[in-house]
Amino acid sequence: IMRDVPLNPIMQDTKNGQLRYVSHVFPYTGYPCNYGALPQTWEDPSHIDSLTGVGGDNDPIDVCEIGSLVATKGQILQVKVLGVLGMVDDGETDWKLFTINVADPLAAQLNDIADVESNMPGYLAGAKEWFRIYKIPKGGAENNFACGGKYKDRDIAHQVIMTTYDSWQKLVTGSSDRGSIDISSVTLGLADVKVTASEAQALVASSPEPAPALPRDPQVDVWHFVPEK
Repeated sequence: IMRDVPLNPIMQDTKNGQLRYVSHVFPYTGYPCNYGALPQTWEDPSHIDSLTGVGGDNDPIDVCEIGSLVATKGQILQVKVLGVLGMVDDGETDWKLFTINVADPLAAQLNDIADVESNMPGYLAGAKEWFRIYKIPKGGAENNFACGGKYKDRDIAHQVIMTTYDSWQKLVTGSSDRGSIDISSVTLGLADVKVTASEAQALVASSPEPAPALPRDPQVDVWHFVPEK
């Protein structure tokens, strides 16, 4: 989700001018979940989180949907909130919200974070380990965790959501420093910056035509091995 581009489109992520991919860190093949974001939330860098002790990462809350369906890019899912893991990434609060697709066969059995271990043994430990190590193959440091590295329950997760929803409201109404974030909106009545539907259509129409795909970098499929902590 491109924060600084009008209409915040979904685009291939880049870092240092290069296309960004998630490494395969044995025994994990890419993400251990459907990885997305919760709309209308914002982790404000100026807000010191009471649980993590540091400011937000300037993004919406990341969502880890742990159901059996492999989602497609841009797909919108209705989910049930189960719990949250407080990650500290480069000194910034980066909450990971754990959820289940309401249409998943396990949805009726998963109502809180404790239910995950009983129905999906080992998953939570594996997901946390992946978030700890996934940047190491590219030369990054391992990530740390708040709250003693413990998953927090559904009630705490909802508190985090509401705090970041409040921050988002302040962002889009112009009450917070937005920095480079484009907050223009077509339909949101309270938005400080508005564009008309025709202006939005013109922005989309002005986008460049898709170009032929670049060759796939062979490094994308390389296995990496990181020592256990």
